[in-house]
Amino acid sequence: MLESGPIKILRNEPDLPVSISRSAAARRCFGLANTSFHSDSPCTAEIESMTSETRDLRYPIGRFLPAEPVMPDEVNGWIDDIAALPADLRRVVYRLSKSQLDTPYRPGGWTVRQVVHHLPDSHMNSFIRFKWALTERRPLIKAYDEKGWAALADSRGPIDDSLDMLEALHGRWVRLLRSLRWPELQREFVHPESGPSTLAVTIGAYAWHGQHHLAHIERLIEREGWS
Repeated sequence: MLESGPIKILRNEPDLPVSISRSAAARRCFGLANTSFHSDSPCTAEIESMTSETRDLRYPIGRFLPAEPVMPDEVNGWIDDIAALPADLRRVVYRLSKSQLDTPYRPGGWTVRQVVHHLPDSHMNSFIRFKWALTERRPLIKAYDEKGWAALADSRGPIDDSLDMLEALHGRWVRLLRSLRWPELQREFVHPESGPSTLAVTIGAYAWHGQHHLAHIERLIEREGWS
């Protein structure tokens, strides 16, 4: 349990949209005014004019701004959300048929299958970034092409491997996160496009990221009347 003072949000990281702490059962959404995102942010968005319907489908729980300052209880809540995601995702997708898994969550969007495969792809990149930031001084990280990754053959395969991968990955990631002391969460990495990010803020961004994609699937199931 983290017990220390606040972490100041870096003002040059608009691409890491973070809410204040909320559980999966009680989400509190905040609009994001800045639409400048780097290519592999957990909240990547194309800069375009969207209808309200498209915006709702793309951001079902809203986009996020960091609350300032970030407090320890907020970080603890975000870690809990990261810990809960693998089981929550498995519960939502296990009953879906092949054709349902191959349904886009919105027109022009990824299929449910691609979303499931994307989550461990994205989160294993984040896990490595935490390792770099904890063992090196302000490392310059490498970006990745999330759209390109989602188009590869493995993102069209069975989802069981990715569900298992996410569970194992989050098990290690959460163990690491819960071991960190407050000064360690103020360590930074530097993204080549968006600049420096603290680990505390990044935890919040990826807690949101998991809930964001989970909601994509849940809302599709609701709209289609799948049971």
